[in-house]
Amino acid sequence: MTLEDTKDLMCSPDYKERFKAEYYQLKIRYEKLKAMCKKWDKGELDFTPTCPRYIYVRQLDKMAGYLSILEERAEIEGVELE
Repeated sequence: MTLEDTKDLMCSPDYKERFKAEYYQLKIRYEKLKAMCKKWDKGELDFTPTCPRYIYVRQLDKMAGYLSILEERAEIEGVELE
């Protein structure tokens, strides 16, 4: 799934569809940032990040927490995620 694939969900009048879009978008961004950090650790980036590494670690931590909250909410509200 790509961010483009979530466009229709994000614009849906159904809150459960918008909820899915929010979750999928966050998960996509989280996975991409995590992959970037892995490449950074291996010295495989083709650019130099502007922020220090610890900022990205903090961001990943907060994103993971937010994903966890959304997953818990989805279970309670009966929203089917992937």
